[in-house]
Amino acid sequence: MYYSRKNPSQEIPTAMTDIWECTNPDCKGWMRDNFALADVPVCSQCKSPMTRAQKELPVLDNTSYSRPNKKR
Repeated sequence: MYYSRKNPSQEIPTAMTDIWECTNPDCKGWMRDNFALADVPVCSQCKSPMTRAQKELPVLDNTSYSRPNKKR
């Protein structure tokens, strides 16, 4: 029998996150809103328009690029 000495894995914090989803029903593309470079991005996989949605995702901070916040 194998006994692991590793600590039990910690639970990763999640939060409801704004995302962009592809409108093409055959495509499963999506991206986080704070990682999108355009105000209304197009799908990088199929080039279809994207719509706003929300998804429960692990919390990440985007420190590499900051788009100016605008009122929605």
